[in-house]
Amino acid sequence: MIIYNVTVSVDTEIAHDWLAWMRTKHIPDVMATGMFSEFRILKVVTGENSGVTYAIQYTCESHEVLENYQTEFAPALQKEHIERYGDKAAAFRTVLEII
Repeated sequence: MIIYNVTVSVDTEIAHDWLAWMRTKHIPDVMATGMFSEFRILKVVTGENSGVTYAIQYTCESHEVLENYQTEFAPALQKEHIERYGDKAAAFRTVLEII
């Protein structure tokens, strides 16, 4: 199993709106692709960031499934996120393998 982890540092003034949008729009759109079996939202509670940091983790069956998601769906979904929040929500992505 693979975890696709998206860590997002969100400016404090938009954090409430961002989290609501993630729960009601973005994450449902990601899950509707059929590529992931589950997701979780985590709040990072350590570190010295300005703003609030979240990690969104999506679970899929294989690297091939993730590659398909990244090719077919991710560009449009990421573009929508950038257009809505710009540099007020900076994301970076990591891939983890469950052992």
